[in-house]
Amino acid sequence: MFLKTIFLCIMGFSSGLLVSAGVFTVLFVVGLVPRFAGKTNTARYELLYEECIIFGSVIACIFSVFPIQGSFGEIVAHASFLCQALLILFGVFAGIFVGCLAIALAEVLDGIPIFTRRIKLKKGLDIAIFSVAIGKVTGSLIYFMMDFFELV
Repeated sequence: MFLKTIFLCIMGFSSGLLVSAGVFTVLFVVGLVPRFAGKTNTARYELLYEECIIFGSVIACIFSVFPIQGSFGEIVAHASFLCQALLILFGVFAGIFVGCLAIALAEVLDGIPIFTRRIKLKKGLDIAIFSVAIGKVTGSLIYFMMDFFELV
């Protein structure tokens, strides 16, 4: 029984390392951080941005593995207006990040140029991308406001 537990711990830790290495590799190979730093003229802070992404991922993993308990957990469970506002703010920024990552992956894979050539789209690519983003936001809002997630 003890050896089985040790084996499971080693396998879980190794799998987590592999998955996180893959995620960070995708983020850095795509060049999302340097692109954001270049667009905002803050290239001197690029290492800080990368460290913040890693730190945030590690903290999120810790919170997902070890649940918050005690008096602090009760405060979070009875989320005040400030907690709800922070969750909304986090959700907006997380959504922006995931959207930018998806666009960056599409650009790296040359998906957008291939798509525009196939449908012979000469003008309005920005409108098409904006329409997809609006559709995703609308779908997410309907999904969460109508409590569709509780039906599963």
